[in-house]
Amino acid sequence: MNPILLIPARMASTRLPGKPLADIAGVPMIVRVWARAQAAGLGPVVVAAGEPAVVAAVEKAGGQAVLTDPDLPSGSDRIWAALTALDPEAEHDVVVNLQGDLPALDPAELRLVVDVLKDSGADIATLAAPIDNEADRINPAVVKAVAAWDADEKRGRALYFTWRDLVRPAGEGTLWHHVGLYAHRRAALERFVCCRPRRWSCARSWNSCARWKPA
Repeated sequence: MNPILLIPARMASTRLPGKPLADIAGVPMIVRVWARAQAAGLGPVVVAAGEPAVVAAVEKAGGQAVLTDPDLPSGSDRIWAALTALDPEAEHDVVVNLQGDLPALDPAELRLVVDVLKDSGADIATLAAPIDNEADRINPAVVKAVAAWDADEKRGRALYFTWRDLVRPAGEGTLWHHVGLYAHRRAALERFVCCRPRRWSCARSWNSCARWKPA
């Protein structure tokens, strides 16, 4: 496998405008995320930026960024645009999509999601973490993952994702928070971005999950 790690970033975030350049102890958020991805040692790391200011911040820190159309509808579309510009010969067969708002992510989790893709034969792998508080369970901004887990709840097949509240069967069982990190086989990413807007309906049969253990 020959991974490339792409981080989509745009300034016009609806929840937090200017998020990529948000200051975290003197360093822009996008630069901290880029550094985490670099530390994973999986392959080249490139920010797929929607604006020149994001490109400039990453390049100032010594990283690589490419400018993409700011009006692209999703992060998946943005990384696909960057990938086709960076790698027209399709040398990279695995594409990791790391959201630009995970500055505290353990680089080991990036390696884990690529290992899941390699070991499972799935086309898309992602991560989920246990929900350990009531506020997250009922928060509509927290995406919940429902999966058919193996016996120790470390790996499983994703069934669906939802913003709605989830209720434990008979008050028992683990509820899961989806972590915005994906490893795609390149062909699966190409199919994914060609789907109509209700993309999870066509993608969910490809997904595998791994348990995320926050640092």
